[in-house]
Amino acid sequence: MSPSRFVMFHELAPYYDTYLAEKDYRGECRYLESIARRFGRSAGRSWLDVGCGTGRHLVYLRKNHSIMGIDPSPEMLRIAHRRLPGTRLEVGDVRTFRLRPKFDVVSCLFGVFGHLENERDVRRALARISAHLVPGGVAIVEPWVDPAHYRAGMIHLMAHDGPTTKAIRLSYSTRRGDLLVVRSHYLLAVRGRPVHHYEEVNTGLMVAPRHLAEMAESVGLRARYLRKGLATGRGLLVGVKRG
Repeated sequence: MSPSRFVMFHELAPYYDTYLAEKDYRGECRYLESIARRFGRSAGRSWLDVGCGTGRHLVYLRKNHSIMGIDPSPEMLRIAHRRLPGTRLEVGDVRTFRLRPKFDVVSCLFGVFGHLENERDVRRALARISAHLVPGGVAIVEPWVDPAHYRAGMIHLMAHDGPTTKAIRLSYSTRRGDLLVVRSHYLLAVRGRPVHHYEEVNTGLMVAPRHLAEMAESVGLRARYLRKGLATGRGLLVGVKRG
């Protein structure tokens, strides 16, 4: 069977949180909120999470903010709806989404920008994020890999060893110009069921932080890059909406 794209977000969506069981969503949200307080110049407390997945960040953000989430995967949003009853959650693509409200904070985290394959799509995504901020509102974007920091032969392992469920994701990457091609193998074992193997390949454009900040400036954001991010070596792009 040839590899497909976005296995984690569709076929494996019910086990997404299993694979990421060790991720510190609470601690990440504390840091994200501190960034919003530090840089934000708007008066409200509304927060949109673009690429919200199963809603784990929104669980903590809703304590201090009115929240909304969008994601391109209906399978992921079904899980988020169960976790966040009554919260507005919609199917949407970071490059094209259009919502009526505007927000004080728009976040776009984890690997969302790692699925954009060309500069036009990166600019479109930043423009959509900027368009949904009130003046003085804050965009917090987790960039993809800096091409200057890419090292050939990079491999990454995620594993969960639960009493009834075992899950492994082994990924390795190659470079094609400024495109990072990530090939992943998943093993999933649930008690009483056969072991399943999935293959996935995803491609994303690597953009230097300075160039990403320049693109953010071009769509109406006063941008800066924070070296301290949520993942080692990735940092965060922070943009404040002009106006």
